[in-house]
Amino acid sequence: MQALSLHKVYNNYSRMKKISLVLLLMTCSFGVFAQSSQVAVNLKKHVEYLSSDALQGRKAGTAGERLAAGYLYDRLVDAGVTMLTDKGGQDFSIAEANDTVSSLNIVGIVEGYDPKLRDEYIVVGAHIDHIGTHTMTINGKPSVQIYPGADDDASGVAAMIDIAERVSQCKFMFPRSIIFVGFGAQEQGMAGSWYFVNRAFEGIGRVKAMVNLDMLGRGNDENPFSIFSQASVKDLTSVMDAVKDEPIVQQPSILYEDVFPSDHLPFYNQHIPIVLFTTGMTREYHTVRDLPKFILYDNLESSCNYIFYFLKTLSNQTDIFPSLTASKGAVAEQEVIYSFADCDKRPQFFHSDEKHFLDSWVYKYVKYPKASIANGIQGTVWVEFIIEKDGSVTNVKVSRGVDDDLDDEAVKAVSVSPKWIPGQVKGKHVRTKIVIPVEFRLK
Repeated sequence: MQALSLHKVYNNYSRMKKISLVLLLMTCSFGVFAQSSQVAVNLKKHVEYLSSDALQGRKAGTAGERLAAGYLYDRLVDAGVTMLTDKGGQDFSIAEANDTVSSLNIVGIVEGYDPKLRDEYIVVGAHIDHIGTHTMTINGKPSVQIYPGADDDASGVAAMIDIAERVSQCKFMFPRSIIFVGFGAQEQGMAGSWYFVNRAFEGIGRVKAMVNLDMLGRGNDENPFSIFSQASVKDLTSVMDAVKDEPIVQQPSILYEDVFPSDHLPFYNQHIPIVLFTTGMTREYHTVRDLPKFILYDNLESSCNYIFYFLKTLSNQTDIFPSLTASKGAVAEQEVIYSFADCDKRPQFFHSDEKHFLDSWVYKYVKYPKASIANGIQGTVWVEFIIEKDGSVTNVKVSRGVDDDLDDEAVKAVSVSPKWIPGQVKGKHVRTKIVIPVEFRLK
């Protein structure tokens, strides 16, 4: 009888575990899907507040940017995110011509469930600032124009709030931790994201990927929901193929070239895998007509749904973008490598720039593979390489490819480059990384 009683207890316990798991899954599904009409309503509410006249265009260093930061902080708290900053944010300063501008980042985390992986991070970011106001003189009287920035980037911040809530509700699906950051001063040269990467976040070496949400509100046939990454086509499509198995309603198109500078760049410069989700620039970009009424909220909701499952897939991968992880490790073992923009004197190819290198060397020697021509394959191969202190070209590899034949041909042409004039920092020659686009176009 005792054995039978224990057996009953075990069965009851197992049944309760299964019921609990089912309830958790149902709760997560309910949060992601069942209230879809309310999601669009909430997204609209976020965008309308962030782009309202009260925030005066959210320029970095203004009261409007601080109001936007406070709003994001409160919404992340409501979503169940553990905040890593207080409401005053992670503050930093930017030196301008005759002034110093103070801005801030808002940072929170949803910890992963796996004790071995929770100290590895995926950063999800969107910028809270915009370009502020402009005063014009009309009929002799000053008139203030407000640049509301509904798409740029109130839409991305709204998406991040929604995704943070979904991740928090479904955190038992995320072995790695997800960090949510509202970046300040993106319009001032990505100052907030640079500060986060290079000064403020001690765990930057454990960031396995950065997902940037910038201008997501205008998705339609004319402005398709799109994804960009410096990861290889193989790595990126592997993740996207896994996401296809999820109950989603929208697939992004792949961008083969970066469309605009944004907060993913400081992460990219530290060899951290980046992913940009966007619906691209529109004619209202940086104008007074970037208004909430033009945002397509149902489509924005669909984009949020896709990004949530993309994050879940990334978090559960054994290796996130394996080819990039391997190259990052190789670079870390070597001497510091400067980006092209960080040099006091940039590397030169026969006293000229990288465009001259492409025109006078690469396109002179590159050959279009016959198999690629026969199969109608074309596109842009992004090749990265290092200019050593002696001017020699090393570490040539594809950072973003098209297919094996085109990739190999582009690498060959760059690899046999003559020596460059090396870059300099503080009067000393330094190792410099350069990334160039090698285009293959069929007539």
